[in-house]
Parts: sequence; C-alpha cells; structure tokens
Amino acid sequence: MADTGLKTSDFYFDLPKELIAQDPISDRSASRLLLLDKDTGRISHDIFKNIGSYLKKGDCLVLNNTKVIPARLLGVKEDTGAHAEIFLLKRREDDIWEALVKPGRKLRPGARVVFGDGLLKCEIVDVVDEGNRLVKFFYDGIFDEILDRLGEIPLPPYITHKLKDKDRYQTVYAKYDGSAAAPTAGLHFTKELLKELEDKGIDIAYVTLHVGLGTFRPVKVDNILEHHMHSEMYMISAEAAQKINRARDNGNRIICVGTTSCRTIESAADENGRLSAGSGETDIFIYPGYRFKVLDCLITNFHLPESTLVMLVSALAGRENVLNAYREAIKEKYRFFSFGDAMFIS
Repeated sequence: MADTGLKTSDFYFDLPKELIAQDPISDRSASRLLLLDKDTGRISHDIFKNIGSYLKKGDCLVLNNTKVIPARLLGVKEDTGAHAEIFLLKRREDDIWEALVKPGRKLRPGARVVFGDGLLKCEIVDVVDEGNRLVKFFYDGIFDEILDRLGEIPLPPYITHKLKDKDRYQTVYAKYDGSAAAPTAGLHFTKELLKELEDKGIDIAYVTLHVGLGTFRPVKVDNILEHHMHSEMYMISAEAAQKINRARDNGNRIICVGTTSCRTIESAADENGRLSAGSGETDIFIYPGYRFKVLDCLITNFHLPESTLVMLVSALAGRENVLNAYREAIKEKYRFFSFGDAMFIS
C-alpha cells in the first residue's frame, strides 16, 4: 500500500464519556443499528433485530466463532505472599503461555505464583518481546477446567462496571477457546435471529480468529504506516472457504460481522479473492487505500478514536463518510464500543 499521507490524528473524534456502554442491554438484538451507504454516505437508523431486512438471499454472512478465555489470573507470590496478576495472551506449547504480568519488576524468571490456594501454580520462565513473560503452569487435573474456575473474563479497559453474567461477553456461537477479547460485533446476534437469517436463504460461514490485546493497543505514532500490528492466529475450515467462494462466484455479497472476520478472510485470500482451508498468523493492517479482495459489506460496532479499527472501517466506507456517521451517532446518543450499538456498512 502506498503512503496515504494520513495521520493518526485524522481519525480523531470527540466522544462524550457517557456514551461508552458499561453494561450489555438485556436483549442482545434490541441494540440500535446505524445504516451507512458507503457509496453515497447516506445514513439511516433502525434496530438490530431488523438486520435481515438489509440482507438478501444468497448473501454470505461471515462470523468469528472464537471464544474468550478467562485469561486474568489473580494470585500471590509463593515466597512473599505479595499480590500478582498473570494475564494469558497466547498458548505457546502445552503448559507454557505467553502472558502479561503485574508487577513486572517482581516477576522475573524463576519467580513462582500460586492461585486458588495452590490449585494452580506457575513459574516465570523467560522474558520475551515488549516485556511479556513465558509462564509454565503446574497443576493436577485438566488445565482448562481449572482456568475456568480461577480465571476472570478480561473486559476492555474502558469498561469499569463488573459483568454480572460472563456469557454476555461471548457471542452465542462462540466455539474455540483462545481470545483475550470478544469479537463484539457478533454480540448482537441471538440464536433465533441467526435461524431467521438462515431460513431467509442467507449462508452463514464461521471462521476463527483469536483476538489479542493488540485490539486495544493505541496507535502511538503520528504516521499510521509506522504502527506495528500484533499477530493473531486464524483458522478457516473447508466448509467456510467453500461457502464464501460460492457466494462470490454467484455474484452475491460477502458480509463480515466484525473487523476480526474481515481481517481473517482478507489475510487468507489469494490475489483473486479466493479462499482455501488453512490456518496461520496475521498482522494485516487495513487503512484507507487498501483494496478489499473478498469483503463487500461490514457489520461492526462503534470504535475508539484514532484506533486501527476506525482506520479499517474508513478503508471500506471512506474517512469522511465514517467520521460523519460517527458524528451522527454521537448526536443521536448511540452507545459506543464493546457493549454498544451496531453499524451496517453496505
């Protein structure tokens, strides 16, 4: 991609704090829906449960079926009893994980941390990129069950309320453990709504991208081309690749639910926009000037100012159209970020 001349500050907008959704609404599909025509910039409003009115028979809806793991472990140092936090990022091999640790100064290689009265222990093995640690766990039983019992679901830093029901930070179709954050555009779907869409003749393809904490990492450079994206693991099944390819061959639309589904299929596609089954790591950074190979439309939430997610949405719909839609959403008091309202870019 050529230098766009765009700066991080070109994606700034002023968001009143009270519009950051702190709690999920009781009915997932009752959130509001802003509709943006990417060609004309035209904006209209609806509610999410009517999304089927804007989808056509033969469209392929691409969903990310990753599952958020209870990645936040609170324990004590074995030698001093001082509080310690281990935040799991990525499983490297069986019992060795890459993790963020607090306090970093006290958790050097050799340090041991105890969780749940000794049900789980770990030792810091090594220091890797950006001060992250490799951590080896020791336990009796099944690690995932112990983690489910002792770990907390990590919420984004802008959510300060405690989550009453941890399933509300999972999509209803979450299947494969591995994410540090939810693919939040999918939180609006209920099982009933998905069935309604399938009955209408909309094909649903599930892909997997395990969302890392890079999702929340602010862009700290003014020239967006200098920003380094962290890599995330993805998988595409033969069935999903076949459904997406078939829709394209038939001239139907590929509609991604969320930026993670978008990044998955755009990473995996060949130059002709065809997908094959497989898995890999992606650090794709999509910003204005990018030519989409597969995606036609996007269902997404409202994102943080100056974030890579606003840049991705702007690559699809144009920066001015997106910022104008965001101004409209703020004026209409839409709810923003993870538990907020949705936007359909067509």
